[in-house]
Amino acid sequence: MARIGLNCALSSAFRADGTMDLPRMVAHAKWVLANGCDGITVFGTTGEGASIGLQDRYAVLGAMAGGGFDLRKQVIAGVSASSEEDIVAQCNAAYDMNCRAILLAPPFYFSGVSDDALFSFFSSVFKKLGARLRNIFLYHIPGMTRVPLSVELTRRLADAFPGAIEGVKDSAGDWPMTARRLKELSDLQILVGDERHLANAVKNGGSGSICGLANVAPDLLRPLANDGKDDARVHAMVNAILDYSFMPAIKALISARLGDPDWRIMRAPLDGFNDTDTAVLAGKIEAIRKQ
Repeated sequence: MARIGLNCALSSAFRADGTMDLPRMVAHAKWVLANGCDGITVFGTTGEGASIGLQDRYAVLGAMAGGGFDLRKQVIAGVSASSEEDIVAQCNAAYDMNCRAILLAPPFYFSGVSDDALFSFFSSVFKKLGARLRNIFLYHIPGMTRVPLSVELTRRLADAFPGAIEGVKDSAGDWPMTARRLKELSDLQILVGDERHLANAVKNGGSGSICGLANVAPDLLRPLANDGKDDARVHAMVNAILDYSFMPAIKALISARLGDPDWRIMRAPLDGFNDTDTAVLAGKIEAIRKQ
């Protein structure tokens, strides 16, 4: 399959009652593609994917298809759950809608589990998917899941299920470990979530990124993801955003760009930004862009 390049971990739009706001979400997805992204990932961390159930997943993917997206080329679906049954159902929804790939997080409730136990879990999921199994990106984000995915486990799964594991998204922000993945898993697509490491990763064989900042600055990120050309403004933007909680901060910046306060709505139990914090952060990001 084609190299991922710059893929936006798309923020999810909600209404005040917690339901999906599909028109806003589709419009935003079109904007990120028009401004530098090669594709989008729905239901990832930035998109509050762990809060989005099966019915809403079909609705979002259907809206993307109805909005003119080629799901087989442009849309990756995040999958995050704690039970095999739920993971298989979410994967099947993505396959039903013919998505480009699946970004698969480990089961996130039980921490401190062994590689052997994780191998058994993933193997059971993959066997249940059967002939549908394809284009899996394993999602290493231990800061959220509390379950790291080791290089050894990735290699073992890739060897046990030939052709099924397309790559890894490394969102741990640990450059030495990212460098090890790039070296030891060079047959797979290695994607980074920390935009500050993106250019260096691409220069060392990385295949791009699925990242949250692409909701805000896809034009600045594209040279990093596709050419390995770094930009100090990207580092400064990430550092400014990380002074806040990342998910609502990204939504606040989308809201500021559009002049649309409803974009700040988070699905419970998460909280969104207020007017003051939105204005302050948007001002910082705009000042950085002008540097």
